[in-house]
Amino acid sequence: MSQTSRVSALTSPAETRLPKRVSIVDRNLNKTKGTEVGLSAFAFLFSEMLQYAQKRVHGIQDLERKLNDFGYRVGTRLLELIVWRERNSKREIRVLGILYFIHTTVWKTLFGKQADSLEKSTEHEDEYMISDNDPLTSKYISVPKELSQLNCNAFLAGIVEAILDGAQFPSRVTAHLVPQEGFPLRTTILIQLNKEVLQREEQLK
Repeated sequence: MSQTSRVSALTSPAETRLPKRVSIVDRNLNKTKGTEVGLSAFAFLFSEMLQYAQKRVHGIQDLERKLNDFGYRVGTRLLELIVWRERNSKREIRVLGILYFIHTTVWKTLFGKQADSLEKSTEHEDEYMISDNDPLTSKYISVPKELSQLNCNAFLAGIVEAILDGAQFPSRVTAHLVPQEGFPLRTTILIQLNKEVLQREEQLK
């Protein structure tokens, strides 16, 4: 038997035809940068997550807390991913720097666009607001009348809170529906910074 025939006998036809599959864990994170998830796929997954949480809570506040927890998990991983990809980026040590990072880079990574506004409260020194006129997280969600007070963007608030915590700007973050003419789903993410953050900011001036 020749060497060629011996090799053929050791390899089955099925093994030679099937391409080797690459696990998602083995993919280069930089090569997936800029790729987009289909809107219908995102809407379906978010809807399923919402229904999953709804079956395991009691009341609207509990449901929003659960959505916030889900968002926090996403935000923790998202910060790591963005920092790993943006290798030349500097670590933000000022409040406006980290808020602008969330307003632009984080929103672009999540939704392909920056948030619509970043504002500082005129009444409270520790409060800032990031607003989105048409958030995808509530665009395809139909809320029944008995849950009319529910704000599904508690998920977004969790993402923002995790990023601020991870960047050493501990805060309390909540989502609030603030409809305007032409933008019935406009949502404001209210950020309340901890006192230690304000004290550190004062020392850096």
